[in-house]
Amino acid sequence: MFHSATLKLTVWYLLILVGVGLVFSTIIYQVASSEIDSRLEVVRQRLQNEARSTNNIFYDYDFAALSALQARQAQANMFTSLVYMNVTLLAVGGIASYFMARRTLQPIEQSHEAQSRFTSDASHELRTPLAAMKTEIEVALRDPKLTKGEMKELLKSSLEEVDKLSNISQTLLMLSRLEHSTITTSRVVIDDITRRVVEKYNRKKPRIIYTPPEKPLYIAAHQISVEELITILIDNALKYSPASSKVTVSLKRQGKKAKLKVTNSGKGIQPEDLPFIFERFYRADESRTSGEKTGFGLGLSLAKKIVEIHKGDLSVSSEPGKETTFTVSLPLHETPSKRKKKQSKITTTPV
Repeated sequence: MFHSATLKLTVWYLLILVGVGLVFSTIIYQVASSEIDSRLEVVRQRLQNEARSTNNIFYDYDFAALSALQARQAQANMFTSLVYMNVTLLAVGGIASYFMARRTLQPIEQSHEAQSRFTSDASHELRTPLAAMKTEIEVALRDPKLTKGEMKELLKSSLEEVDKLSNISQTLLMLSRLEHSTITTSRVVIDDITRRVVEKYNRKKPRIIYTPPEKPLYIAAHQISVEELITILIDNALKYSPASSKVTVSLKRQGKKAKLKVTNSGKGIQPEDLPFIFERFYRADESRTSGEKTGFGLGLSLAKKIVEIHKGDLSVSSEPGKETTFTVSLPLHETPSKRKKKQSKITTTPV
């Protein structure tokens, strides 16, 4: 589809280019021909006047025929040059038009492929829990000796699948909102948000070692989104590391940015998986998890989107068999007091 569209767009670009070239060639030909005729006429008049005044032997020479011949030759040469120029323009323009068409359609093609892949992956992820629920319910309905305890287990299993569908739907909805809606930001302390998330996870089992910054770090952000970002990274670190290991979280100032690092030990991420780790529904080796597979491959994609809308950077480095580190850099929001100090320093600087 996009190959055909590229060819069509190339033809349209080329037609426009050729049309503009022909229009300008016609104008150049007409203007140059008129200029040649007028200049030859001036030369003809001058030569004829000189011959008449000096009784030259060329007095009876047909200067009009000579000027007409010169004009025709000049016009023929000019026409040939314009033809060559337009043929060259056609060849070069055809190549340029094709590359311009490819460049124009490339973002649309990539978006279309991403949408198709996303739809396919989403359908697969949603179909799996639905198929499990359908199978369990059908088996239960066919069993006339189904006990109350077995029915209770069936309902628990169905509820787990419903929770999975609900989590997928909520994550997809959040991704859609981040992509197509504008968010309101406020000045928040990222240290407080990080500390709150760490304390929430340490209530269950104290595995996280948190190193706070020396001073509070302010950022202009959507607080709920940033809290979701930190939650995703910490949850991912806990999930993909041994249950007895520690996860380190550090937050510090680096230039004009707040830098958050989340590091966990474990099997790590293979180099061939690193370029795709932030794609939707992408899951690397499932044996990396410390328990059951509970993720859907949407968390890191959501984290990446949250960082992007806050004009930050999210990167990952991993050494298989040792540790994996996710690094987030978010622009700092300068406090009014610091701005005033800077202004006062400028005004009191001696000349």
